[in-house]
Order: sequence, then C-alpha cells, then structure tokens
Amino acid sequence: MSNILILGANGQVGWELQRALAPLGRLIVCDRQRGNLEDLTGLRALVRTERPSIIVNAAAYTAVDKAEADSDRARRVNAEAVGLLAELAVELDAWLVHYSTDYVFDGSGSEPFREDDPTGPLNIYGQTKLEGEQAILRSGCRHLIFRTSWVYASRGANFAKTMLRLAADREELRVIDDQVGAPTSAELIADVTAQALAQLLHRPDARSLAGVYHLTADGAVSWHGYARFVIEQAARLGLPLRTLPERVLPIPTREYPLPATRPHNSRLDTRKLRTTFSLTLPTWETHVTRMLVELTGEKLA
Repeated sequence: MSNILILGANGQVGWELQRALAPLGRLIVCDRQRGNLEDLTGLRALVRTERPSIIVNAAAYTAVDKAEADSDRARRVNAEAVGLLAELAVELDAWLVHYSTDYVFDGSGSEPFREDDPTGPLNIYGQTKLEGEQAILRSGCRHLIFRTSWVYASRGANFAKTMLRLAADREELRVIDDQVGAPTSAELIADVTAQALAQLLHRPDARSLAGVYHLTADGAVSWHGYARFVIEQAARLGLPLRTLPERVLPIPTREYPLPATRPHNSRLDTRKLRTTFSLTLPTWETHVTRMLVELTGEKLA
C-alpha cells in the first residue's frame, strides 16, 4: 500500500484531495501546523520520518498582491520548500505531485498556452511558482506538475460567493472583462490527481509519464462573464438578489488596479493531460452550477 503525504491539507485543493486519494493508500494528512513549508528543517524531518512513496504538495503562498511586498516569504514557500521536497523525493524514490499556475505565463495573445510555451511571469507570485517548477525539474525526481487556473471550492471564500454577497446588497456590479481563463474547481483538480496517480501505480511505463500538465476545466470565460453566469444561475435557483444579470457591467483591468499585474490570457491547453491519462474534462459551467446549487440550497433551506 502506498503512503501518501498530503501537504496543505486544509486548503481548498488539499481538502478535496483527502477524499479523492483515500482509496489509493494510507494518507498522511498535514496542515500548516504539522507541515509548515516555511520551516525547512521541520519539513525535512517530517518527510524523512514518514517516508512517503507519494508526496502531494497542495500548500502554497497564494496571496498574489501581498507577495509583491513579501517576496522572501513567497519564495521560501513556493520555491525553496518545493526544491527541498524534490530533493527528498529523489532520496526516497518517491513521486512528487505539485500544483502550479497559469501565472507562470505573460498572458499575451488569445490562444491557450501549451506546457512547452515560453514562460514570463508578470508578478512575484508567478515568478516564485515558476522557480518551484524549475527546482523540481532540476532535481530529476519523478514528478507530476499540474498547472491550473482560477481555482475555487465550495468550502471557504471564492469569487462566486463574493459576487452573490455583493449582488444581495447592490443594484449594479462592475467586473473585469479583459482577463480570460477557466474557473476550475478544487474537486476537479483532486479527482484528476487521483485518476493520474491510480494509473501511475499500475503502469509499467509510469516513469515516462512524469512531466508538466495543464489541468483546468474545459472552456474559457472572462471574470465578467463568470460573474454574470453566477448571477443568472442564482436567480434561476430562486436566490433573492438586488442585482439583475443585465446590471453586471464590464470594465477593463485599468479601472480596477491592484498591486500585482494579472495576465489577460489565462487559457491553458489541456490536450496533453487528456491524451496521456485518457480523461474527459467537464466544462467550467458544470462544477460552478453544482456549487451554486449547494450554496443556494443551504441559503434557501
């Protein structure tokens, strides 16, 4: 039986991984208290003590704007700790599963980025995530790096919940319409991870499957389109809102300045993932709708 170490277990993806990976082996579940990526000495001791055959790193420094003024801490978590995990994976002959981001690209153009396209992060967060990827590749460890985008979950805060909260109080919402990506649920990320690992555990050519993969829901939408979809579905489900769908208004990025520059194009090409692991990815609308049904059901109950 595989020993599977999950770091960042209380985060959005980590929480779903506990469910999705349970059938694959013995889970060693670590939250920030037990598996703190800022404490490299403690992290090394944890991994050497537990000796996992699979390390799944769902922990990260994800405060994109804060990272601009907190680059040392972001780099410690997103790059230095990841490099250490890669070294330990080599030492233990373990697989390392790591999650990265569309922010490693510069967001130019309108075509989905492929795994081998040139990178060019626009902010500190993206740069430190790229450095983490590079550390894994340099180590030579067996790895799966899943780049994803616009991650959300029913548990905790997310964009859809924010839109619903604002729409309950306001008659008009103004949302950016020149950034495009694929809202991707933590549930989908965890399920795909489980599918990929299940195949690795049973395929004689498993080592040849190591690499970088793009993992997002199918399709693409702007933040404005995403917000309007959320409001339309919530209204259809009977949630009382002050904002009508037509009063969700588009604005350009320049009207909503933030410390960290965001990419305009966050589309990721998922063909490599789908082909390698024989997967079909649902449209982004599928899981967003499921989440909204859960949320509205709770509020209307």
